Amino acid sequence: MLVIIGWIVALASVFGAFAAGGGHLASLFQPLELVMIGGGAFGAFMAANGAKGMKAFVSAMPGVFKGSKYTKAFYMELLALLFEILNKVRREGLMSIEPDVENPEESALFAKYPAVQADHHLIEFIADYLRLMVGGNLNALEIENLMDAEIETHHHEGMGPAQAVQRMADGMPAFGIVAAVMGVVHTMESLYLPPSELGVLIAHALVGTFLGILLSYGFVSPVSTAMEVKVEEGGKVLQAVKTVILASLNGFSPQVCVEFGRKVLYSTERPTFLELEEDIKARKAAK
Repeated sequence: MLVIIGWIVALASVFGAFAAGGGHLASLFQPLELVMIGGGAFGAFMAANGAKGMKAFVSAMPGVFKGSKYTKAFYMELLALLFEILNKVRREGLMSIEPDVENPEESALFAKYPAVQADHHLIEFIADYLRLMVGGNLNALEIENLMDAEIETHHHEGMGPAQAVQRMADGMPAFGIVAAVMGVVHTMESLYLPPSELGVLIAHALVGTFLGILLSYGFVSPVSTAMEVKVEEGGKVLQAVKTVILASLNGFSPQVCVEFGRKVLYSTERPTFLELEEDIKARKAAK
């Protein structure tokens, strides 16, 4: 939603100031130049990214207009889930969680945490490494290296659409120049017209440069930045899970493990020690 509000503010500021200075807004309405710039940039975007890149772009775009799902409440639910899993392991042994990690979608334990369970990639990440703990002979260092490799792959894959959109934004001023040059060509072939009409043609040509820059820095580039933020948020939640699981492998108690995970979170979403402790106690009492 803030992306749309930002676009409105940008449009109101630019066009409002232009009109307040005595400019005529009608002279900026050049739909054909918008087609040149937007169509040319998007065509180049398609040519550069192919079917796989376009699919990733389409998947990433809806998230730009939504608020973050990784709120304080989400992280409290995640840490409470990890605490319950590790506490069960501590009381009943590793084999006690095997049914849960083999089929987390139908697990009664995971079902108590619906917001986390709805994040399929996160659940898969948790279940995979708990499964390794149950059935593997890997030590903490080996699992840490494997987690780092997966998180890096997730980050690289997630950044693909953001980087592609940013490259499109970088190219839009150039397409604006193309539109302006074509407008100048049209003006030069119309020199037989009176000066007043030639002035209009030159103004239309200059609008191409203006639109290319405005679309690039006011609209497309902010989308790229918003995508990057979403990727960073998705990586942070995996880092929190990684920290909790590694702390458990190193022999810390469940309460200390989730405290390690809490410390990894951004300060804007991080619950306090007391908030997390009270939430876990409340969930225990509700059983």
